[in-house]
Amino acid sequence: MTQELLDTLPALRVGRPLVVAIDGPSGSGKSSVSKEVARRLHLAYLDTGAMYRALTWFCVTSGIDLSDAAAVEQASRDLILELSTTPREEYVRVNGADVTDAIREPAISSAVSAVATTLGARTELIRRQRELIEKHHRRIVVEGRDITTVVAPGAEVRMLLTASEEARLRRRGIQLGGTQDAEQLAAQVTHRDAKDSTVVNFTQAADGVVTLDSSDLDFAETVDAALVIVTKVLNRD
Repeated sequence: MTQELLDTLPALRVGRPLVVAIDGPSGSGKSSVSKEVARRLHLAYLDTGAMYRALTWFCVTSGIDLSDAAAVEQASRDLILELSTTPREEYVRVNGADVTDAIREPAISSAVSAVATTLGARTELIRRQRELIEKHHRRIVVEGRDITTVVAPGAEVRMLLTASEEARLRRRGIQLGGTQDAEQLAAQVTHRDAKDSTVVNFTQAADGVVTLDSSDLDFAETVDAALVIVTKVLNRD
């Protein structure tokens, strides 16, 4: 499949559902790759990680004790959240305030696992994620950690995007503009993965999930490989 063809892919399964579910660990490139796949396929795009980050920001700025599961769960229900669902625009708003950049700050990154592993809060955000999928008539790329197994196990295409630890640390460092030292990067990538893996498995592909290892691929090559997987899976059906 040539680059020219990949750049001009027509809408697939027009008038029918096309949910592309993409899971992966931190630094695997799933957000940027998923967004570009959505753009190429003319689909909506949902970054579920941004939802957990937004809830974490809301809890931290509201003075909520993240170890208080009941309080975090209540915050997840009280959260007034708006986020973009188009690959061409990015915004996250909490109670009308733009927190697009604030939710990427190191303080939020280091705290998000405490929220993501609070099962009651996770249940509420999963409910919202499924609601957004339906709102877009099930034509959407959804990325996160439990999309292929929990949020949308019936997705038409399910993919696990992974990469070596070395590659993931390098990419996250570049993404953050070299502002984080090795210890901070490790906290954002490997330490967070270890915490989150206590509630969801995003390192091994479940049955029917296609693995894409991007360790030795650049961004464009990874997007191309993901699009090939999408077309192959759909052609198999």
